[in-house]
Amino acid sequence: MTPPDLKDPVQRAAYRQELRGVAVGLRRTGVALAAIGGMIALVRLYAWPEMPALVPGAVVGVGLMTMIAAIAARTKYHQLRMRG
Repeated sequence: MTPPDLKDPVQRAAYRQELRGVAVGLRRTGVALAAIGGMIALVRLYAWPEMPALVPGAVVGVGLMTMIAAIAARTKYHQLRMRG
């Protein structure tokens, strides 16, 4: 693929749309895991205090790492696409 001409508004909009589709599954999974971890933390706080604090922290941590992996994949895609 050739690099997009980012000076052209039409090609820039098309490339922006293309970038939105890169690693969308990883991004959504990361956000979902982080939200689930937050909900587990609330359940632990109000209803289940015997649950170890490590459980919600681990779920949030996995969610954050997944989001970081998605950011890295998108950045790598952008670098490769701009190189041509």
